[in-house]
Amino acid sequence: MIDIQIGKRIRELRKQQNSTREGLAEKAGISAKFLYEIETGKKGFSIDILGKLSRALAVSCDYIVFGEKKTYEKKEQIICVLKSLEEKHSKQEQELKEELYEILNTL
Repeated sequence: MIDIQIGKRIRELRKQQNSTREGLAEKAGISAKFLYEIETGKKGFSIDILGKLSRALAVSCDYIVFGEKKTYEKKEQIICVLKSLEEKHSKQEQELKEELYEILNTL
């Protein structure tokens, strides 16, 4: 039963972010078929996969597993998005990213 609830949350988050199953699977480093099985509750997954999905969806692991949003989630979301950005950036983009990390570390 919990696998179905977790899968439903993942699917809802993916749709809210206008992401395809293939797009999210690629960001998380898993196959689209495996993501389908997770979303439909047919398969569970490891802590490693939970972390990858959490980063790819920019939400906390707590939210995926329990459906609970924490007060620090916004900061965590920003950090996840920053970490997911490709390494190839212009100098200005890299400087902006570094400044954002500095601001977040003061919160």
